[in-house]
Amino acid sequence: MSFGKKQKEKSFVGLSGGVDSSVSALLLKKRGFDVTGVYIKGWYPDWKECSWKDNRRDAMRVCAELNIPFKILDLSEEYKRDVVDYFLSEYKNGRTPNPDVMCNKHIKFGSFYDWAIEQGANYVATGHYARINDSILERGIDESKDQSYFLWTLRKEQLKNILFPLGGLYKSKVRQIARKYNLATSSKKDSQGICFLEDISMEEFLKHYFPEKIGAVLDEKGIEIGTHNGAVLFTLGQRHGFQTHKVSSEEEPYFVVSKDLEKNTITVSHTKLKTKDRQLFILQDVNWIVLPEKEKIYTVQSRYRQKPSKSLVFVENNVWKVQYVGQAEYPTSGQSIVVYDDEKCLGGGVIS
Repeated sequence: MSFGKKQKEKSFVGLSGGVDSSVSALLLKKRGFDVTGVYIKGWYPDWKECSWKDNRRDAMRVCAELNIPFKILDLSEEYKRDVVDYFLSEYKNGRTPNPDVMCNKHIKFGSFYDWAIEQGANYVATGHYARINDSILERGIDESKDQSYFLWTLRKEQLKNILFPLGGLYKSKVRQIARKYNLATSSKKDSQGICFLEDISMEEFLKHYFPEKIGAVLDEKGIEIGTHNGAVLFTLGQRHGFQTHKVSSEEEPYFVVSKDLEKNTITVSHTKLKTKDRQLFILQDVNWIVLPEKEKIYTVQSRYRQKPSKSLVFVENNVWKVQYVGQAEYPTSGQSIVVYDDEKCLGGGVIS
């Protein structure tokens, strides 16, 4: 298995204490890289128990098994400022944040990347399921695990110093490798969702920062049909977390289609919001790894694991815009729209 890199060069691997990053370190060492494992300490709520010490221990055990150096990098302040505070601010302003994108931008390929290069690393590696070819970001071959959506903020000049050892593997193969070499993390369950949430729900986390505020659930005619615990807690398309006066147990589910933070109301419908043909969305905080061509139809995603949709991507008066071709699941402000040309991830932006 080749990554097209010279052997014996230094690679700092971000170890989370999970199986993916552990196997990444193993594969790089087997390829002859001079590997150092780094556990990045993030931020975790002080009002709940947290397993970060267990994850650190597992990362340390893997380094001992691989006989590679182990380091700890405390980025808790950066994580709180650039990921958690952003996350809460976006919800407060009625937008839908994407903390995983911000974690990659500011932490893994921000502070960690910069620190590793300063420490003499030639490469920074993680357990992401994505590929890099000729400084171009591509989808991982395992469609069910592809994480290129969360990596659109990577800068082109960084890609020559980044390694994704798992991009050409399926998850089942990664587990198989971990068991073959009896890694301490071989049977560890995959982490689910946002890391600072761990085993609590999004609603529970948000309620700790936004006091409960009972409001009305409205139907599309403006008639009150239920209650909720605070409009700030909801995103468009959400189908849980509110109560409606159901006519029968067989009634179709409701989806949030709009919200009014000032009036503290949410509006729901049995029909999910869809984009209209030729509907336009404006992007901010744009980053292009490869600049889109004029008049070319690309595919875009506004959610992880969403079915890609055909769109035009163009710039007008220095403002980048995405115009959908046909219908798709409706994106909402704050989400990332990521642009693809077949397997290549060109970059993207945040919906304004």
